[in-house]
Amino acid sequence: MPKVKSEEVKEQMAVNALRQIIISMRPAHWVKNFFVFTPLVFSQNLFHLKLLFLTSGAFLIFCAVSGAAYIINDLIDRDDDRIHPAKAKRPIASEKLSFKAALFSALMLQALGLVFAWALSPRLVLVAVFYIALNLLYSFFLKKIVILDVMAIAAGFILRILAGSAVTSVLPSHWLTICTGAIAIFLALGKRRHELILQNNLNGNNGKYLSYTSPYFLDQMIAVVTASTLMSYVLYTISAETIEKFGTTNLSFTIPFVVYGIFRYLYLMHQKGKGDDPARIMISDWPMILNLILWSLTVIWVLYQ
Repeated sequence: MPKVKSEEVKEQMAVNALRQIIISMRPAHWVKNFFVFTPLVFSQNLFHLKLLFLTSGAFLIFCAVSGAAYIINDLIDRDDDRIHPAKAKRPIASEKLSFKAALFSALMLQALGLVFAWALSPRLVLVAVFYIALNLLYSFFLKKIVILDVMAIAAGFILRILAGSAVTSVLPSHWLTICTGAIAIFLALGKRRHELILQNNLNGNNGKYLSYTSPYFLDQMIAVVTASTLMSYVLYTISAETIEKFGTTNLSFTIPFVVYGIFRYLYLMHQKGKGDDPARIMISDWPMILNLILWSLTVIWVLYQ
């Protein structure tokens, strides 16, 4: 009987550790990895089964390596996170997941990601290595440097597009790359704004975002990036290159959904104080979810009719 109980306890501990590892990988943020599908969709190959399989594999690989990046970031920030009202509940900050177990799981996720990336495409390995290196630079240095921090986040999104391109051999559109970078910077600045306001409310206990001296400064950058994002997407949909490629001007029908999505996020950020987690907003705010579905269906209808 004691042996049976001992085995049960070990099994329960292992299950709990696995659960804490998965939580630390932030599954809600895996929605960002859908940018991997951008080259597939906009090359009109969404229903090409082989390319769909390869892109899905790249998506899962980026779920692994991005999950590892979140774990490493939490390991580095664990002391700061312990005095944050929400982040203190994270497994590493709350010590539900030990430092050694977290580090080992992150290294394993990165290793497995690279092995499977090699199996799909050597070019995907290169993209994954760049992504891992970028996130290490971000976690240790870049997140403390004003402006470069959000540019690094944008680079991470662009690398997701390049991952999709690596497995499909489809070069991404310059316009789509610019739009992706702009929307990533927009969301990152919104998150920084929320963190800065929260930090000020906590009397400056957590100093990670002191480089952004005031919400006003961030609001100015957000205004610039908002306009840039909208204009780059509008110009993409009506450009001669896009019309010639797809043989239609109907992609402009997707513009209202992009406008609504950006304005909805600004509303949630300024009026509801929800700018802290853009990824969670995308999967929890029903108007935003409906808007994303309608945008996706409209894009598919225009490109595949």
